Amino acid sequence: MTLTALMIFALVLGTGAVATSLGVRAKLKTDITNSVAEAARKAALSTDKQHAPGGVILPANYVSRIQVVANDGRVLATSPALRGKPAISRAHPVGGDLRVDEMSCMAFSQKDKTCFLTVGLWHSKSSYGDVMVYAQAAAPPLLNGYALEISLAALFTVLLGLLGWGTWRIVGRTLEPVQQISAEMAEITASDLSRRMSVPDTGDEVAQLARTVNGTLGRLEWAMENQRRFASDASHELRTPLAGLRTKLELALADPDMEDATQAMQSALGDAERLQAVMDDLLLLARLDAGVQNAPQPVHLSELVVAEAGRPCKHEVVLDLDPGVVVAGNRLQLCRLLTNLLTNADRHTTSTVWIEVKREGDEAVLEVRDNGLGIPPAERERVFQRFTRLDSARSRDAGGSGLGLPIARDIASAHHGKLYAADSTNGCGARLILRLPLATAAVSV
Repeated sequence: MTLTALMIFALVLGTGAVATSLGVRAKLKTDITNSVAEAARKAALSTDKQHAPGGVILPANYVSRIQVVANDGRVLATSPALRGKPAISRAHPVGGDLRVDEMSCMAFSQKDKTCFLTVGLWHSKSSYGDVMVYAQAAAPPLLNGYALEISLAALFTVLLGLLGWGTWRIVGRTLEPVQQISAEMAEITASDLSRRMSVPDTGDEVAQLARTVNGTLGRLEWAMENQRRFASDASHELRTPLAGLRTKLELALADPDMEDATQAMQSALGDAERLQAVMDDLLLLARLDAGVQNAPQPVHLSELVVAEAGRPCKHEVVLDLDPGVVVAGNRLQLCRLLTNLLTNADRHTTSTVWIEVKREGDEAVLEVRDNGLGIPPAERERVFQRFTRLDSARSRDAGGSGLGLPIARDIASAHHGKLYAADSTNGCGARLILRLPLATAAVSV
């Protein structure tokens, strides 16, 4: 960044230095030439009617070197500074011009060099006849050599150095927090995501970057902890039926003539079915976590409820359905969601399960209620965590794996909806509410 800035500064300053040099030289030369030309004009006017008294021409415009020169090179009149000197120039205008400008330099020694700006005016009506009037002035030191360019180059170098140093310091101070963040990030490992970046108090984009990194680390830590807990719970859930299945098989092998062999195999088959159910649930959760979804299709929610509620249940199911409630989604997943809610309610109710489908604004609302023990308010979010069971009524003995409600909520989230537990309308039992966006007209058609 510093090199890039230096290249840009060098281009700008270099252009400025060249423009300044050319401009100063042109301005000085123009001003001095105009002053010398005016002195020559005044000298020419003074010789219009009479010769210069004693052949002496007075200086004008602070120009002390003036001569009136004949065509043959004789000096007819001169200023005191050039008394006894030969003609300072033999230049004549050409092409019909009346004026000629020139710059000449004389070296008095190896180190002493003087340049002069000379202006000559052709004066054909002077008292001397056809003559040339020359006026001459010494050029300033800036025009004699390269002092101006050397000074500008020195200034250019100093400014470029200061700009480079300042850029290096500013960029370094700006990127210092980024280097610190990089060093701290390099020390973080997958086994320890609890560390956070130091947030500088600058209030700039770097501080915002540090806060964003900390937020990302927080989400990663939560995800890793959730994965560890999920793996641990899944292992625990699979260990129990596997241990039971192995025990029953070992007993059957130890006593092949046992009278209850059929019952042992039926019990082992039950454990295998339970293992298969848990594995199916885990695979579904993995698909939901990965965001794997088919193209959404219109699903009539009331018709879906009628189809699922027609399956055998232990308790009575009462339906209150509004027709024409259509949502967009995966029909199989929505069936699984409804089955999980219905199974959960049927497992914990004492007599009846109520299912209601209705519209509220631009949302489809599905409620599943039971008259069992209900869910305490403090536990209404925890029941949606994987492998969560609240009490003996919601234990393995009742057939639950602790994945039904978490799967239902993940399906709802995948369909841009939400599933939550609310207060019961009659003061007892659980009340689970599903809200899904209604399908657009294009999808419904």
